[in-house]
Amino acid sequence: QVQLEESGGGLVQAGGSLRLSCAASGRTLRNYNMGWFRQAPGKERELVARITWNAWNTDYADSVKGRFTISRDNAKNAVYLQMNNLKPEDTAVYYCNNYPNTDLNWGQGTQVTVSS
Repeated sequence: QVQLEESGGGLVQAGGSLRLSCAASGRTLRNYNMGWFRQAPGKERELVARITWNAWNTDYADSVKGRFTISRDNAKNAVYLQMNNLKPEDTAVYYCNNYPNTDLNWGQGTQVTVSS
């Protein structure tokens, strides 16, 4: 069973940047389309970005388009999310999972807090 672990979150001022990492153990991610999701307090979990198994295609939520970049390194069994020009509304816990099924075990997520 694959175990996902997200890292790289933190507290940053508006306009700042963070790079999130998603590492997997127990199974290779190379066959999965993957996504980054986030959940803000009181809100449902939402898809932020997704990437196909071979990294040929990516897609983003309108709210992050042009600011976030998803990438992956199948050799390292990892998926990344580069977040630039962060805004207070990006504050949330960020998770990775396969897309669209999201049937891998969810990790603990990584908290991203953006101050104004």
